[in-house]
Amino acid sequence: MYINNQLSRKAMEKIKLTIDKRAVEVPKGTTLLDAARSIGIRIPTLCYMKLEDLNYENNPGACRICVVEVAGRRNLAPACKTECTEGMVVHTHTPRVINARKTVMELILSNHPGECLVCSSNGHCELQEIAKDLGIRQIRYKGEMSTFTVDRSPAIVRNMNKCIMCRRCETMCNDIQTVGALTAVNRGFNAAVSTAFERDIAGSTCSYCGQCVSVCPVNALSGRNTQQPVLQALADPDKIVIAQTAPAVRTALGRDFGYDAGTLVTGKMVSALRQLGFDYVFDTDFAADLTIMEEGTELLHRLTNFLKDPESAKMPLMTSCCPGWVSFVEQHFPELRENLSTAKSPQQMFGAIAKSYFAEKLGVDREKLVVVSIMPCLAKKYEASRPEFANHSNPDVDISIYTRELARLIRSANINFMELPDSEFDMPMGASTGASVIFGTTGGVMEAACRTAYEHFTKQSLEKIEFDEIRGLEGVRSATIDFGGFPLKVGIAHGLGNARKLVQEVKQGKSPYHVIEIMACPGGCIGGGGQPFHKGRMDVLRRRASALYAEDKSKELRKSHENPYIQKLYAEYLGEPCGVRAHQLLHTHYVDRKEIVNMFSHENQES
Repeated sequence: MYINNQLSRKAMEKIKLTIDKRAVEVPKGTTLLDAARSIGIRIPTLCYMKLEDLNYENNPGACRICVVEVAGRRNLAPACKTECTEGMVVHTHTPRVINARKTVMELILSNHPGECLVCSSNGHCELQEIAKDLGIRQIRYKGEMSTFTVDRSPAIVRNMNKCIMCRRCETMCNDIQTVGALTAVNRGFNAAVSTAFERDIAGSTCSYCGQCVSVCPVNALSGRNTQQPVLQALADPDKIVIAQTAPAVRTALGRDFGYDAGTLVTGKMVSALRQLGFDYVFDTDFAADLTIMEEGTELLHRLTNFLKDPESAKMPLMTSCCPGWVSFVEQHFPELRENLSTAKSPQQMFGAIAKSYFAEKLGVDREKLVVVSIMPCLAKKYEASRPEFANHSNPDVDISIYTRELARLIRSANINFMELPDSEFDMPMGASTGASVIFGTTGGVMEAACRTAYEHFTKQSLEKIEFDEIRGLEGVRSATIDFGGFPLKVGIAHGLGNARKLVQEVKQGKSPYHVIEIMACPGGCIGGGGQPFHKGRMDVLRRRASALYAEDKSKELRKSHENPYIQKLYAEYLGEPCGVRAHQLLHTHYVDRKEIVNMFSHENQES
């Protein structure tokens, strides 16, 4: 308590100083960078990253792009590391400062591949932006170019030749997500951030959440590009090409075309996909409703067993919609695999139904269909490649692309996105309820499941649809929901670092919950590694979440079990939820991958 009081008193103390001839007053302990930003003065940064809502900061002070001149100090000071002092006089753009920044930038560029024209970060690259602002037109220094082999996994590409050692990805992977896949290696020109013990990504503890990609300023880490296979499929007259679009995509895609964050562009997105040449444009929300039918039924079965014999029931039930989270469990907590719902993710349920039920409707073999999923997530690429999600080597989902890839496809086709008319999804796999659209934000899966599970468990109609106690962007949340006299205890976490806290409780037998929802990415799918970059800004994620809740509220049907096309699917094809046929098509199993974690741990001890 004494320490906390001391810290509080320190935060209340004020420091007065002058920055670029402007007076500023800030709390004691404030850095020059934050002080300058508080009065609208921009100091360029490269290695620095502050994720205020996640309460994390990456400030190694390594790049020295943010240097400023402090009166009375001989050397230039890094603004991100220097605390303000009383009476300090600071200059942020003197000739000495500008020349130092240019020199540092030229040295960084001397060891950077000149691939800007073909780099997927062209137009979004922070290194490119700062070089432009500094007016750099030549590189006076010749460096030793790195010659690392480019590492291409199913979901993420790692090109250490572009790495500038800002180490943002390390902070995200190790401190925030607690995955532990990245570490610094080598010195000098060959210094870079690699996977632990310099293995490839596929052989590391990477969960493919893609959060490292979302914070990399120079495209040293990027999503695997699968646009060309999509174009080839669209050009093949012998193929029927189907698109499915995840709920989080529609609230973020517009950002790449000039819309405000969180603007829903569902209708224009559908029109764009039709202009690209897709034969059918369906909605992953349909499969989200299907997921609730299966996962909700599984929850009810486990609850029934729990009420009969609490010791033998595998509780809490943990959601399985997020492939990054599933990978995390398989690698770090495989002993809890039986707690995971066996229900496939909506992406994979859609593919399974499209290549069975819908193929039969069309009267074609499944091999004639090409299912393309548009996802906010990089881990979905890895998920689609898993061998258990294929039938005789024919995958249920052929290609998974992320939101930024769709934006590139639309631009390359010369489509004027803002001028497109709004279009509707095709049927039957374009029909959905409000419950399914909120899958895209943290807590949405839990809320959707509760809407259906409540009515099936209590045999009563749920009058209040919204579960406000489940909503929000706090990293870990909990609530107790009255299921007709039974207190259902739910836990929710987004971000794998927060997930680890809940899972440790389960592992230790201390978890109070009956069901837990986990999303690997901050904010859930709205903050996925394949979304337009949000730079850790939770205000952007809040807008995206609000848009999904607004669409939910506008829907005529808001409970998954009310979807008439889902009801028809069970009546005509699947039988009962979690029945024999449904289980065969819509459920899966998980693999113990802890040998990867153990391998790293063993080698770390030896080193």
